[in-house]
Amino acid sequence: MIFEKVWTPEAERAYCDGHNTARLPRCEAPPEVSVHLSDAPHLRILRLLRDEGPVSRAELGDRLELTRPRLLAEVERLVAAGLIAEAGMAASRGGRRSTLVELHPRLRFAAVDLGASSIDIEVTNGRLEPVALYQEAADIRSGPRVILQRVGELLAKAKTDGAFDRLDAVGIGVPGPVSFRDGVPVSPPIMPGWDRYPVREFLAREHGCPAVVDNDVNIMAIGERHGGVAHSVDDFLFVKIGTGIGCGIHLSGTVYRGVDGCAGDIGHIQVDPNGPVCSCGNTGCLEALFSGAALARDALAAARSGESPALAERLAAYQAAARRAAETEGADYEALEERITITARDVADGAAEGDVTCIRLIREGGRRVGGVLATLVSFSNPSMIVIGGGLAQLGHVLLAEIRSVVYRRSLPLATGNLPVVLSELGSRAGVTGAAVLASDTAFEQAS
Repeated sequence: MIFEKVWTPEAERAYCDGHNTARLPRCEAPPEVSVHLSDAPHLRILRLLRDEGPVSRAELGDRLELTRPRLLAEVERLVAAGLIAEAGMAASRGGRRSTLVELHPRLRFAAVDLGASSIDIEVTNGRLEPVALYQEAADIRSGPRVILQRVGELLAKAKTDGAFDRLDAVGIGVPGPVSFRDGVPVSPPIMPGWDRYPVREFLAREHGCPAVVDNDVNIMAIGERHGGVAHSVDDFLFVKIGTGIGCGIHLSGTVYRGVDGCAGDIGHIQVDPNGPVCSCGNTGCLEALFSGAALARDALAAARSGESPALAERLAAYQAAARRAAETEGADYEALEERITITARDVADGAAEGDVTCIRLIREGGRRVGGVLATLVSFSNPSMIVIGGGLAQLGHVLLAEIRSVVYRRSLPLATGNLPVVLSELGSRAGVTGAAVLASDTAFEQAS
């Protein structure tokens, strides 16, 4: 078992007082936090069965390079723990037929992807195949009690509907910085009331099983590697462009989170010192210039000014609908009019119609994102960049601009074989990754 070193204020003072290492604390085990060896035999067995389905004992031994006694001992232990079960006989390989084993059919994982304005939940079996799905609008600004209570209600409905008898683990992604070690959001700009809220502890207590919490872009990266365009790619960047912007950094087969869990927070890199104020309090952040909220702001301005005929037409249609609602339902027109927004879909449709302003808005955003990604490519030399999130629906106009800037500004050695592609999983990337994390957490508990 491996433990992380704890850096205390006393250690910092000792370091500053002349690097007196004799006064530094020894490595301590943080309470209830451990790092499991990722190549432990039981984890390798469980992950292989999760990813590939039933496998014979003989094939398990060959593929995992385990001796027969060690393999049999591990398999019997996992059968006794209720994690795997026999699944009939394998086809003959010329001798005695071997017994197939698979993940136990009763295994169930809950995967939760919280967005700024949505809740997505899947309950999956051990193979991460969905057995229940729920999607609904929700405002993350409602706070943790309201949102997590609703998550609990949806999971209770899934149980009532027969999706599971008990959960083996819960994985959840949230749209803000997360201390992965502590299982809490930390100063999330768009999540008032969530700072240091014990999300992992709450979920584990409420559902009686292990829980794991990560930020939304990391779980999307994990999901894309498990079942998307980055399947089995060890080194890639997953860029989410939605309400905010973030980057999941996948290096050497695992997510790189940094020391405190905030690696990849590219939305708050300054790209224009004279730009608008960001939700984080700084000015000119990438997210303040190009994100779902920023695009809606700029598109609405273009519609109101008449600069974009396509967007002006859509705005007029929305205003007419608001007037009809005010007349027929007695609603306040001014209040309805204030809530009108121009969406990324509107901008994408306008661009498809040839609207010059819509095309310009998309290209400007793509250039800004591409400039930041060019720096990351030079720094980390990934083998792929995947673009996902709500603004990925802007499609190939956005993708072409990002590619152009990345290929132009990064060295040829780093970009010669670098595909920049759209996510294959779309909105399912988050719940898929949350299910992977949940299963990994449950498997680690079996050690």
